[in-house]
Amino acid sequence: MSKGEAQTGWRPDGWRTRETAQQPDYGDSDSLDEVLRELAALPPIVTSWEVESLRRSIAAAQRGEAFVLQGGDCAETFPECTSDIIVARLKVLLQMSLVLSYGLRKPVVRIGRMAGQYAKPRSQPLESREEVSLPSFRGDLVNRESFTSGAREPDPKLLLRGYERAALTLNFVRSLVDGGFADLHHPENWNLDWVGHSPQADAYEAIVDRITRSLDFIEHSTGRDLSRLRRTNFYTSHEGLLLNYEQAQTRLLPHRGVWYNLTTHFPWIGMRTAQLEGGHVEFFRGVANPMGIKIGPAMTSEWLVELLGVLNPDNQEGRITLIHRMGAGRVGEVLPPLIEAVQRQGARVLWMCDPMHGNTETAANGRKTRRLERIEEELDQAFAVHAEAGTWLGGVHLELTGENVTECVGGARGLNEADLDKSYRTQVDPRLNYEQAIELAMLISQKAAAQKRR
Repeated sequence: MSKGEAQTGWRPDGWRTRETAQQPDYGDSDSLDEVLRELAALPPIVTSWEVESLRRSIAAAQRGEAFVLQGGDCAETFPECTSDIIVARLKVLLQMSLVLSYGLRKPVVRIGRMAGQYAKPRSQPLESREEVSLPSFRGDLVNRESFTSGAREPDPKLLLRGYERAALTLNFVRSLVDGGFADLHHPENWNLDWVGHSPQADAYEAIVDRITRSLDFIEHSTGRDLSRLRRTNFYTSHEGLLLNYEQAQTRLLPHRGVWYNLTTHFPWIGMRTAQLEGGHVEFFRGVANPMGIKIGPAMTSEWLVELLGVLNPDNQEGRITLIHRMGAGRVGEVLPPLIEAVQRQGARVLWMCDPMHGNTETAANGRKTRRLERIEEELDQAFAVHAEAGTWLGGVHLELTGENVTECVGGARGLNEADLDKSYRTQVDPRLNYEQAIELAMLISQKAAAQKRR
């Protein structure tokens, strides 16, 4: 985002003049205003230099010099802001990035869907049970899950609680990373106790052993301490859905001359909120963060090209990540025209695959689930399409957890629909468990390594 763009009349509250989808209806506007004033006065959750560091890393991934792993919970909850759950999520992302980096022979940029993923879009504003209709549950940042009129009423005070939980989460993650938790000299410390039986365990341990031996050899033979490998950068992301919350933490940095959304390093907008004249596009065109755009089968070439023109008019490197989510079997049909349109425009983007959302189905017992073989199939097709087009698939976006859940079927242990009820905990969408995530990382490593760089 150029200084000129930030100075052409854009305002953080300009979105309020546009039709804005997916916003809750707060009954008490005075209470909302009071909460937003308090939020605006609180310290930012992230810093502008962290945001700029991520933008440079995404620019490197756009050039094929790095790979981006974005993963985490479909929807965070306030009660799950605990040390055990946060550590487990971090461990899975670190282990996946280790597998990817080892296979790709290039840096992996780690972005967690965490420290702010508290709001979710809804297909319908109301949920009906029998003869009762109430506002839909929109995540812990907005209202409460219990099906009562009091619980479903949007509560402005939850915005403050979301800010507090996000800050606590990121503070703990930073402490872990800065304290050496991500030290490549000791990746064995990232193991999760419950996965010792995993068929993937031997393959992972072999990678750990090779990396540890290599580091020891280099240090002993050169006398150099590879201290830079003892810590790593870790970034956060969430869907920039609730614009009251996003605006409250948006600041003008006078020395840079641009605005930053400091609720997160990497916000994204979904298909439900990517209307060219809508409030979300208006808001995000004015902030300097790198950002993602989810694109599905309904995205047209014309729509995408116009979005890129509005959100990145200066064609800044590292600014835009296009996260395609087509569904297995649709990629070969839908993705090539979009790639061609972006190439014709000469737009600099990072292409990322989200193989989860397009492959959601309902099991016989009524549970939402995803089949690992369909997830793998979409990834395989995406790599093939990009290879044919001469573009670089430089990232993957996954919903996953470090907990021992049974929400997606398939994988090395052969989870099936009958296993779903054993440990189905998700609040919204089914997530990969550790074994499935590591299996997928190994597949991605193999596929991405075979890509030809642009």
